[in-house]
Amino acid sequence: MSTDASAPGTGKGTGLPGALWPRGPVEQREFLRDPSGRAISYAEARARCAQLAHALAGLKVRAGDRVAVQVEKSATAVLLYLAVLRLGAVYLPLNTAYTEAELEYFLGDVEPALLVCTPERAAALQGLAARLRLPAVASLGSDGESGTLIDAAASQSAQFEDVPRTSADLAAILYTSGTTGRSKGAMLTHGNLIANARTLATLWRFTAADRLLHALPLFHIHGLFVAINVTLAAGGSVLLLPRFDATLLLHHLPDATVLMGVPTHYLRLLANPALTREASAHMRLFICGSAPLLPETHRAFRERTGHAILERYGLSETGMNCSNPYEGERRPGSVGLPLPDVQLRIVDPGGAQVAGVGMIEVRGPNVFAGYWRNPERTREAIRADGYFITGDLGQRDADGYVTLVGRARDLIISGGYNVYPREVELEIDALPGVLESAVIGLPHPDLGEAVTAVVVPATTTGEAAAAPLLAALRQRLAGYKLPKRVLFVAELPRNVMGKVQKAQLQRTYAELYVATQH
Repeated sequence: MSTDASAPGTGKGTGLPGALWPRGPVEQREFLRDPSGRAISYAEARARCAQLAHALAGLKVRAGDRVAVQVEKSATAVLLYLAVLRLGAVYLPLNTAYTEAELEYFLGDVEPALLVCTPERAAALQGLAARLRLPAVASLGSDGESGTLIDAAASQSAQFEDVPRTSADLAAILYTSGTTGRSKGAMLTHGNLIANARTLATLWRFTAADRLLHALPLFHIHGLFVAINVTLAAGGSVLLLPRFDATLLLHHLPDATVLMGVPTHYLRLLANPALTREASAHMRLFICGSAPLLPETHRAFRERTGHAILERYGLSETGMNCSNPYEGERRPGSVGLPLPDVQLRIVDPGGAQVAGVGMIEVRGPNVFAGYWRNPERTREAIRADGYFITGDLGQRDADGYVTLVGRARDLIISGGYNVYPREVELEIDALPGVLESAVIGLPHPDLGEAVTAVVVPATTTGEAAAAPLLAALRQRLAGYKLPKRVLFVAELPRNVMGKVQKAQLQRTYAELYVATQH
């Protein structure tokens, strides 16, 4: 595989996708395939990307312009991402669930030269675009074969000279989840994406023989910048599923060698009897991230399939930071070791390194350039020496393995004591009859915050189950860490990537202890 971005047909400079695009015999190999069996080779993908890039240029998109994309998952959606980068423009993926009101904030903030949406939403979003004075709107159908963008690309040349980009040029803007206020646009450069893709492809032993079973959304760093870029860097292929469905995934599992998923995916696979050692015997690697994987899930999956899930840790602002090793111990409950080109330190509130629990900070070629049009938040997030303050609390053991304790904003201060929710959750989740839990702090008139457990039982149960649960925890935790209340729910609220939405739980139960004082 050549990494010479100035080679014929790949454009000049060191930008994506030219820096990762494979050359030689792999050109005729399959790059993308959908569940119906329709396949696109690398050569065809390059040609269709060229046509899309010409179509974008015809819509007056220029290098440095932003292109906002809210479309359904398809092979063409992947090619659109690559076409935007070939043109030297900046890709902005948007969650397909965002409402018009939510879109208004993102589009108003980033001011794209073009919004690409589904044909069904085009009329409504034309009005929004007019209000925001956006230059153009185009559409791409969920089949990847319809829409005004496809019409515009159909007659275009299959040759396109990539606009030169350097590693410092902006490639994408990825908005954070916004759980503590308005979302911030993380600016990711070509260098950020290329460095992370190459490192992960090497670390995870990706080759042209790999086929990734893709069940993640394309608007998230995991599904787009990790899954697609890593496969591209290795010259492998991708089998695109429209969404996660355990039955559909298991049906296509024999056609794949690698799966990337989130903890919820693995829980649902374990609930399906079709997941067996025989069904997964041909698989090379199962990867998990985007939310903490319960050690119990890790152990159950290994017992069922013989495969140890490889858990890793990343953020919108950095791509991947840590990974359990491909060869070596994949420790349940740990996100593994810092990547070879990532420096990681754990510090106290004053910035001094500590041996125990502290704030995780990282530095490396994967760290973003800052927040879009927000220099103040950028200065707060990136220290003068280049370390990014992740907002995650964690610790490292003697072997260098990193364990996440939780988000700093989730830290509970109860009666003057610090309580790390993850520590309490792990103890609760290990108890019989518990499927999973979330531990939150709620306003309390005496303690300031009260440790509160929201528990999903493994079987139907009631409030009476709180007593034996608390009795068991008393043997494992100091008194100040014990939940003051245990609430049972059918399921925990999650976002599309499987992260538990603790802020939603805190809003729901905000008056719990206030009410008990009346």
